[in-house]
Amino acid sequence: MVIFPGVVRAILLRWAALILILVPSATRADTQEVDLLLVLAADVSRSIDDAKFKLQRDGYASAIADPAIVRAMQSAGPKRRIGLIFIEWAGVGETKIVVDWTSIGSEAEAKTFADAVLAAPRPFYGRTSIAGAIDVGMEQLRASPLKSDRRIIDISGDGTNNSGRDITAARDTATAAGITVNGIVILSAVPLPFNPAHTHPPGGLLAYYQNNVIGGPGSFAIAADGFETFGQALRSKLIKEIASDMAGGPG
Repeated sequence: MVIFPGVVRAILLRWAALILILVPSATRADTQEVDLLLVLAADVSRSIDDAKFKLQRDGYASAIADPAIVRAMQSAGPKRRIGLIFIEWAGVGETKIVVDWTSIGSEAEAKTFADAVLAAPRPFYGRTSIAGAIDVGMEQLRASPLKSDRRIIDISGDGTNNSGRDITAARDTATAAGITVNGIVILSAVPLPFNPAHTHPPGGLLAYYQNNVIGGPGSFAIAADGFETFGQALRSKLIKEIASDMAGGPG
């Protein structure tokens, strides 16, 4: 039986095409690598009424879909994308994944994520366990199908820890694992029901976050003057923590 060279070549090409389909290429494997894993953890405790909840959700959605934030994601490192998860938290055991881990590197992907944030129902009206939020953030980072050496838990809230374990213990557990914890506090003209142990946190809520919540390489906390300005403050914060030149700290 005579096999012509052209036939052999055609067979080899078909086998090569089949191998490319069945065996993941290096490029496909790289899609699981991102420049940053970022947990956005939003407070939905009892102090967040429906109006504040809407402003907070709108603030997150508009910030995530903002072209400036997407450009920061694309500048975060060589992969030109980050891994993002959005969770909401209240008391101990009251944590909900609103939008699960998603690799984002384009405006279309960011908008899809933001739309999903807006579409989800509110999960809780509970107490305030910042420690629980940090613990769940750590669990989600460990379970993430996306991989990065940079890992950040971003906590937003309008009160102090009044449920669950000691907040500094949760923070220290996270930082010992190489995770950075950042914070954005939402100030209010109405006095909040702070933890009795911290009825009037020394220096206010921002100082409380700086002293008890944040930690790790380059960690920082900022304040939003209220829920009406939350989205604007969040944009500034996300740009600072996502951009690659901030990997060593916000300065």
